Amino acid sequence: MFTTYEEAVSWIHSRLRLGVKPGLKRMEWMMEKLDHPERRIKSIHIGGTNGKGSTVTYLRSILQEAGYVVGTFTSPYFEQFNERISLNGMPISDEEIVRLANDIYPLSLELEESEFGGPTEFEIITAMALQYFGRVNPVDIALFEVGLGGRFDSTNIILPILSIITSIGLDHTGILGETHTDIAFEKAGIIKPGVSIVTAVKQGDALQIIKNIAIEKKATMYSLGSQFLINEHVSRDTGEGFTQQTPFRKWENLEISMFGKHQTENASLSVMAIEILNKYYSFLIEDEHVYSGLKKAYWPGRFEVVSNTPLVIIDGAHNEEGIEALVSELEKRYPDNKKNIIFTALSDKKLDNMINKLDAIADKITFVEFNYPRAARAENLFDLSRNKNKQYNKNWAMTLEENIRTVKADEVLIVTGSLYFLSEVKPYISKYLEK
Repeated sequence: MFTTYEEAVSWIHSRLRLGVKPGLKRMEWMMEKLDHPERRIKSIHIGGTNGKGSTVTYLRSILQEAGYVVGTFTSPYFEQFNERISLNGMPISDEEIVRLANDIYPLSLELEESEFGGPTEFEIITAMALQYFGRVNPVDIALFEVGLGGRFDSTNIILPILSIITSIGLDHTGILGETHTDIAFEKAGIIKPGVSIVTAVKQGDALQIIKNIAIEKKATMYSLGSQFLINEHVSRDTGEGFTQQTPFRKWENLEISMFGKHQTENASLSVMAIEILNKYYSFLIEDEHVYSGLKKAYWPGRFEVVSNTPLVIIDGAHNEEGIEALVSELEKRYPDNKKNIIFTALSDKKLDNMINKLDAIADKITFVEFNYPRAARAENLFDLSRNKNKQYNKNWAMTLEENIRTVKADEVLIVTGSLYFLSEVKPYISKYLEK
């Protein structure tokens, strides 16, 4: 058993060696042993390729404005591990992490000796979150972000009142399948019988897969572009503005503080979800809660300007769709600035396509690497690039400092790639700039 926070977190992270083990058998076994805390939680399940974290943030912010106590389970963390399990946007305490780890540790030992094998890191953290929101500190509602896929993801043990699928992209193809329809089938695994599904999936074939499963499960489906629409989108210096039409009403002049057209789509999912909660689940959420909640919502590492002088942006563009959104936003907001990019990613991504898109806009690109089991090597990333002004350096901290020091007035420094990388970079940049 653990007596310190460091011991508990070290044990949890040690489970990374088990990698990804799809399936719900270990989760079902642990929930049975814990007397099913997941059944005590009113929850919303959020899956998809991109936009999960932002959608969770918009929903949490609106619900908090309405006075609800909101739990969130997200990944990865940005500054401290505890962020994975948060209460009203605040990470739970070190002491609570120790308590939860001690609840799960004996079960992990038992599982090791069973036919199912020991739980993975993500399964342990998921079980901790369910125990926390179900028994230790019950909440009005909990928002659970899917880790990988959906059908066999450990979070799929929950019985939500609403499901959301943000988008579909070709990510984790080695596990989820090579096509949009393959991936849509896995993502649609979170749809439960009779539970409404809200989605922003655009690809026709992928959307049809989701629709077919929704019909099979008798789950009412609300699709962006069909049942609800975004109109009058305008980009501003402070974020984005848009109007939204739903089956129930029209929302004029909604505003968000996060940048990018894709963020209006994530926000529209949250507005549609809020209307369903109001209409069918007796939540009391007023118009002002929606407007102020959207405006206040903040999620780190999403086209985030961490410094204006020098101009430094961090963005967790960790797959091809994310890179496309980043490139589009850079071209729109900084058309005249030279673009200096620092990039790294996980080795299981479609790296050639991602790097090609960055090459097209980069005046200079530097590839780095970081300490993570699936991280790509800087030299391998460098070899994939066709940019004429490219270099690599294994030491990302040295690269970062050197580039921040030399940013010119007509340049923008963009640090992008893996969210796991950015979780190390952001606090480092903050401390460096304070100097």
